[in-house]
Amino acid sequence: MDSIFHEKQPSGNMDDSGFFSIQVISNALSVWGLELILFNSREYQSLMINPINEKAFICNYKEHWFTIRKLGQQWFNLNSLLTGPELISDTYLALFLAQLQQEGYSIFVIRGNLPECEAEQILGIMRVQQQQRPRLIGEDEAQTSAGHVLYVKTVNYSKWAS
Repeated sequence: MDSIFHEKQPSGNMDDSGFFSIQVISNALSVWGLELILFNSREYQSLMINPINEKAFICNYKEHWFTIRKLGQQWFNLNSLLTGPELISDTYLALFLAQLQQEGYSIFVIRGNLPECEAEQILGIMRVQQQQRPRLIGEDEAQTSAGHVLYVKTVNYSKWAS
């Protein structure tokens, strides 16, 4: 009877929306020999590592997770709330991380050797240039006759993997 009772109790490690706790994410990453370190922890800050020398960050705010990852020699914001990956310059990376911290995000550095991926191989031999910055999903810009920008809500069911 106790096992039935425990199975029906909500878990603090995940919920029906797909949110996973940092403990679940940390355990999943440990399968590949990866570890998470809190970006603003004394332990990490004492290392005085320039963020551009890392490989990836996982960011969380109000149960939304996204990744900032270096592929080849370029950084990408892989936030699923955007219409596509956002290219981030080495110069802007530290500023972007500082902005996220100011906005209340928890940021974790991923340490270890990330698994091989096709994007890493392709971007290891070529650089990309972003023609247009991605927008938040659901927001399409429309110009009014007065020249002001309006945002019109739309539904976009396409998702891309991060």
